[in-house]
Amino acid sequence: MDKAEKRELVSSLQDAFNASGSVVVAHYSGLTVADMENLRVQMKQAGGQVKVAKNRLAKLALENADIADFGEFLTGPTVLTYAEDPITAAKISAKFAKTNDKYVVLGGAMGETKLDAANVAALAELPSLDELRAKLAGLVKQPATKVAAVLNAPGGQIARVISAYSTKGEEAA
Repeated sequence: MDKAEKRELVSSLQDAFNASGSVVVAHYSGLTVADMENLRVQMKQAGGQVKVAKNRLAKLALENADIADFGEFLTGPTVLTYAEDPITAAKISAKFAKTNDKYVVLGGAMGETKLDAANVAALAELPSLDELRAKLAGLVKQPATKVAAVLNAPGGQIARVISAYSTKGEEAA
């Protein structure tokens, strides 16, 4: 790789770090090509990406990125997973690590917060941004439905009373 390619790779990694909600670093030594492809597919379907880069180049990209310095995790054969949604990279990495013992999550970063392996596991347990939005929408919709039902109830009761009186009046006549 010549210097121009290295600069381009560092620049693209820096852009990826700045645009991502979180970055997870893991060791992948011993994984098969099929396993790595499986991880790539899972991350892509969830809206994230997987990148294997030289540790030295990743550390260079970290220097000017707006993300916590997780350079201490960049030793040995490492893979970077990242996504815009802060939960996605952690969730997919933790799930993949459970089924592949050769994939070991080391840590990472979420914005200005550096994460260790336990923090990544805790982050993976949280619901995703889409799940949270759905829950909030359900919570907002539920009271509105109840308010509409309460507001419609008196009108319905009045209509039933008037209907009952008109039916009673017709029977008397």
